[in-house]
Amino acid sequence: MAISDQVPTQSGFHAKSTAAEVMEGIDLTGKTAIVTGGYSGIGLETVRAIADKGATVIVPVRSEAKAKQNLADLRGDIKTAPMDLADLRSVKNFAEEMSDRLPHLDLLINNAGVMACPEARVGPGWESQFGICHMGHFALTKLLLPVLERTPGARTVALSSTAHKITDIHWDDIQFETSDYDKWQAYGQAKTANALFANALSRRMKDTGGLAFSVHPGGIFTPLQRHLPQEEMIALGWLGEDGQPSELARAGFKTPEQGASTTLWAATSSSLEGKSGVYCEDADIAALTEPDSPTARYFGVNAHACDDESAERLWEVSEKLLRAA
Repeated sequence: MAISDQVPTQSGFHAKSTAAEVMEGIDLTGKTAIVTGGYSGIGLETVRAIADKGATVIVPVRSEAKAKQNLADLRGDIKTAPMDLADLRSVKNFAEEMSDRLPHLDLLINNAGVMACPEARVGPGWESQFGICHMGHFALTKLLLPVLERTPGARTVALSSTAHKITDIHWDDIQFETSDYDKWQAYGQAKTANALFANALSRRMKDTGGLAFSVHPGGIFTPLQRHLPQEEMIALGWLGEDGQPSELARAGFKTPEQGASTTLWAATSSSLEGKSGVYCEDADIAALTEPDSPTARYFGVNAHACDDESAERLWEVSEKLLRAA
C-alpha cells in the first residue's frame, strides 16, 4: 500500500453504525474465524456478529470460566481454546493446534489488548503493552501464516486506535529500558505498531490473495479501561464528577456493538478489495490526517502509522525480537 491509499470509500456507514447494519446481507457460512479477546467488550460483539452469519468462530481464552460465562448467550458454532498473548509458549501451542486442525482460516481478528497499564514486563522482558498488543499478535500471525496462505481471500484485521497519534515507534528504546516509562506513550507506540503490522503483513499476503487491515474501533467503555483510576477518566473528560459518562463521552463514545462495526467492515467489505494494508475508522478507510485540522487529534490516520518503510523496519525488529525470545 501507499499513504495515498488512505482515501475514504464513501461506504455509507458512519461513526454510530452498528455491527448488524454493517453485516446486513453478509453470509459467512462455511468460513472459519479466530478472534483474540473475543469474550469481552468489542471482541464479544465481533464474535456474536460473525457467528450469527454462519461462521465457525474460535476464541483463544486465558480464563475458560469467564469465557464460558460471557459467551453463553451467543448463538452459533463458537469454540474456545487456551492461549495467553503474554506467553509465547502458549501462543505457539495454540497456533500449532489450529494449524493442525483447520483446513482453512478465513478471518484472523487480532482484537485483544491492554491499555495504559502500570509498567510490567512480559516474555523475555518486553514492555507489556508492546509485548501483548503487538508482539503476541505478531507471533500468532506468523505461526498461522501457512493456513492463512492456503485460504483464498483470507483477511487479517489488527485493532489499532486513534491513540497511534500519541507517538511513533520509540525506535531507540522500544522497551523503555533507558527512558522513564510512560503508560500513554507505551500505549500509543503499541497502537502505531498494530497499524504498521497490518501494512507490512499486506505485502506478505499479496501473492496468495490475502488481505490485511488495521482499524480504530472508536471510543468505547469496555474492560480495556480497567487500569485507569476514576479520577484520571474524569480528568480526561470521559466521566463527570459523579462518575457517570460525561456529556462528551455520551456524544462521542460508541456502544460495544457500534465499536465492532469497523472491524466487521474490514473483515467483510468488498470495497476493500485491492486496498490491503489501509487503516480504517467508522466503517470506512480513514483519511490521512491534516495536521492543521481542528479534528486532527481525533480523526484520520497520521502518516507515521501508514508508512511502508517504517512498517518494514518494525517487521524486521519484531522478527529479531522473536528469534531472541
